[in-house]
Amino acid sequence: MKRSRDLSFETDRLTIRRLSKQDLPDLAAILSDPAVMRFSVRGVCDRRATRRFLDWSRDCHAIRGFGPMALIERESGEFVGFCGLVPEEVAGVEEIGIGYRLARRFWHRGLAPEAARAVLANAFDAQCLETVVAVIEPAHLASIRVAEKVGFRAFVTSRFHGRDVRLYRLSREQWREMATPVG
Repeated sequence: MKRSRDLSFETDRLTIRRLSKQDLPDLAAILSDPAVMRFSVRGVCDRRATRRFLDWSRDCHAIRGFGPMALIERESGEFVGFCGLVPEEVAGVEEIGIGYRLARRFWHRGLAPEAARAVLANAFDAQCLETVVAVIEPAHLASIRVAEKVGFRAFVTSRFHGRDVRLYRLSREQWREMATPVG
């Protein structure tokens, strides 16, 4: 992962940068897609809800130093979706969770795990966070696969916005162990 001065990251296929107001049309198209939002506690978002999401994202970055990040395909320059760290209250405890949403046309290309790895590397290596969680509904098999590909393993069952979820936890120590070559 290559990091630039403007708080963006690059992976092999993606540029990951802060969301901006210019992303509103592309982001609104993604967040209004019922298939993309099937497992979202927010549900399908209209343009106004998407604008509130962008404002919340900006506030997260300003207050906490992290938040949802835009995913841009490097080759085409197309807006793919977002991935980032977000504050979440799970069972009465504030956690830092990783979240991601991709436009359907970018599904099944391995871009979600690629983005999640870059976001987690930044969380543990640059921001020195101790732990990150993934909150996933048991029926959301694609999201479970992404989480497991990037290193989340064990989970506990918890409640999140009135739903039963799997709460996965990844520590900085576990992240470093995965990154350390064996032998």
